[in-house]
Parts: sequence; structure tokens; C-alpha cells
Amino acid sequence: MAEQNTILIVDDEQQMRRLLSLHLQKAGYDTEEVASGERALEAVTKKTYRLILLDIMMPGMSGWEACRKIRQTSSVPIIMLTARDEVADKVQGLKLGADDYITKPFEKEELLARVRALLRRSELTYASSRASANSLLQHRGIKVDKKRREAFYQDAALVLTRREYDILYTLIKNPGHVFSRDDLLSLIWSDRNVDDYRTVDTHVKNLREKLRSAGAPAHDILKTVWGVGYKIQ
Repeated sequence: MAEQNTILIVDDEQQMRRLLSLHLQKAGYDTEEVASGERALEAVTKKTYRLILLDIMMPGMSGWEACRKIRQTSSVPIIMLTARDEVADKVQGLKLGADDYITKPFEKEELLARVRALLRRSELTYASSRASANSLLQHRGIKVDKKRREAFYQDAALVLTRREYDILYTLIKNPGHVFSRDDLLSLIWSDRNVDDYRTVDTHVKNLREKLRSAGAPAHDILKTVWGVGYKIQ
């Protein structure tokens, strides 16, 4: 997945396809263009794409139908393009498996921000799924048992809250990966309306204290990357 850098653009309007390609290519992405839902289905059977930009209103197969069919065989991230800012349209697309929406006309900055955000979420989900098969994770003396939701440093049990455990598990299954506060809020507090960075900072501080009390070099293991977020070193 990480090796694929091509974004598939599906829109019956050539001018719109070229505009999207121009913005994305300038941002460092490779692009391919097709003009119909039918051609999009052919393309995804032949190649793995990093993301698909899919227009809704096209002659022949609509973007909705193309999205539904793509989802039968692929989990590729999909952003729907629509000229109508209607809630019903967005709900319909999300039900069929779309990941996000962009309403035409749009600014280049919004397009790139949504593409980057969706790719980041997709890559984190992929990294998590690769690690999910491992019930017991170990790193620098820390052990995390996924099935039992237990954590240890050496032989000392770490008595963690639910959120502290989730933070430790998320970080330790991706050692070296820097998670921003936004990433952790999205992954761990996804079922709550929490948007305060201090919530993450407080839980990380408490987690460090518990690691330190168990004898771990907490600040050397659970690193702060200033201005970015946190990682397990």
C-alpha cells in the first residue's frame, strides 16, 4: 500500500480532471484520469491506487454506483466530488462506502488538506491492521497483551486506565512512528466529542509516571516530538 502513490481521478468533465491532476501533481502525487464510472471499475481491477477522487453526477454509471461496486472488492480511500452541497447526497455516499466529500467549486488548499488527511488515516489504519494479529507486543521491556488488555514493564504490572492503555498500545505497535495529538484523538477518542490537546498530554504524562514508577526510563522510551506529537522510541 505504501508503495502506491497514484491517485485515480474519475470525472466526465475533462477540464475538472485536468485541474485536479494539476493540483495533485504539484503536491507530489501521480495521477491517472478516467471519464466514467465504468472506466473506473476497469482501472481498479488492473491496479492498486492510493486514493480515488470520484465525481457523483456522471452519464451512465453514477459515482454512487461506482463507489458501491468498488467497495465490493477494495478498501481504497474514496473522496466523492459533488456540485451539490446537500446533506442527503453526503449521507448516501457515506452509506455506500465513501470516506469523505468535496463540494465543487473548491479551493486547492481544501482539496490537498482532505487528500492528505484521508491518506494519513488510511495509512494508520493499515499499520494497525498489520499489527493486530500479534496479541503480545514487546518493546524495550514493555509488554502489552492485547487480548487481556494488560501491560507490564519487566515483571511489574502497569495499572492503567482505559485511555492510558489505548495510548500505550497504539504507540508500541508502531515503534518509531510519530502520532500527532490529532491522530491520537481520532484513533482513541473516536466515539467522543473530545478535541482538547491537553486531554492527550495529561494521559501521556500519567502514563509516563506509571512507567517510571515501574522502573522504566519513561522519557527515553515515550518520546515527545516537539511541535508534532509522541512516539515510542
